[in-house]
Amino acid sequence: MLLELDDVVSGYGDAIIVHGVDMSVADGEMVTIIGPNGAGKSTLLKTVVGVVQARDGSITFDGADITGLPPEDVVEHGICYVRQNDNIFPNLSVMENLKMGAWPAQGEEWFDFEERLKEVYRQFPVLEERTDQPAGALSGGQQQMVAMGTATILDPDLLVLDEPSAGLAPQLVEEVFEKVVAINDAGTTVLMVEQNARTALESSDRGVVLDMGEDRFEGTGEELLNSDEVAELYLGTD
Repeated sequence: MLLELDDVVSGYGDAIIVHGVDMSVADGEMVTIIGPNGAGKSTLLKTVVGVVQARDGSITFDGADITGLPPEDVVEHGICYVRQNDNIFPNLSVMENLKMGAWPAQGEEWFDFEERLKEVYRQFPVLEERTDQPAGALSGGQQQMVAMGTATILDPDLLVLDEPSAGLAPQLVEEVFEKVVAINDAGTTVLMVEQNARTALESSDRGVVLDMGEDRFEGTGEELLNSDEVAELYLGTD
């Protein structure tokens, strides 16, 4: 497995939010975490990327123990994270945002910014069209693409996305999911939290249901979509 969580516990201050989660993500997969508000989904992602420190348990990535590492060290292991809010530099241009994403690799011989920029522009053509415009002046959907482009400029092994469709108009949600699928199809493993559960599971290899900080159900996207219990408790009824 590329990413393995073993009995991970985390939270804020005296509050424990994540209660012993076991989860794995294989190389090349797209895995979506769903669940009700307050279930601990975003906290779990933040624990994986080092923004929140694990209180107990272990996190292993590509065979290395990354438990407790700060975010800047997690990035060096090949994990990039797009948080739900405030995920761009609105006063900087699109190009400047992309350069900020590439900053951890500056001076590294293995990293070719121009080559990576071509790939990001191929995945997100609108970023090339808006390259000199302030990122904050773009539409909500375009800003989300700036955030994803900034995260993928380093060509991560794992892209961690927290609610990529949050706050977007319905017509833009499908476009964002298409971009996420394209990133995954290009070889980047994706771990995502998403409230738009049905659409996310339809695009995912596997899904995990988190509730009250615990992993309640796990299966393929199709299995979760076809589960009467999961549908009743977490997906709603048509």
